[in-house]
Amino acid sequence: MTEAHIRPMLEPDLLAYKALRDAMLAGHPEAFTSDAETEGQRDLSSYRNRLAGGSKGGTLFTLVALDDARLVGALTCEREPRVKVQHIAHLIGMMVSDTHRGRGIGRTLLIAAIAKLKATPGLAQVTLSVTSTNRGAIGLYESQGFVRYGCLPDAIRLPDGRRLAKDLMVLRLD
Repeated sequence: MTEAHIRPMLEPDLLAYKALRDAMLAGHPEAFTSDAETEGQRDLSSYRNRLAGGSKGGTLFTLVALDDARLVGALTCEREPRVKVQHIAHLIGMMVSDTHRGRGIGRTLLIAAIAKLKATPGLAQVTLSVTSTNRGAIGLYESQGFVRYGCLPDAIRLPDGRRLAKDLMVLRLD
């Protein structure tokens, strides 16, 4: 089990966050919708929108996992900005450094995110999408109560010709 410290991402974390994200996108293209080449060119300041936002929509929070002072994991939660769907949040960009996999960091991030979401007024459910072949991630999400409500075939097209489906999952919060 991990001893990583989980907390909301702060402005000084942005450089380490971008480095982790760039490494994850490059190393695991099948796991992310964003591509490493495009995202690698993003300016650091463009990640400020991943810092805590407001209750009306946008990023609610990004949680980071720290091993001592090293950022080794992250998970972002966004909220729908439109009035009729503000009861829905989305988990995006779950990542744990390859050097820290298998230590329970992803589970710890997910549990902390769910707790924060349950404490957020007006939220009723949270969704996510996960590559259908990523059995480990799917098992993690199911262990915390997420259920599959659909599948988007041909959701990701990789340069090597692979076409991957995404499972769509939801967790009721109320």
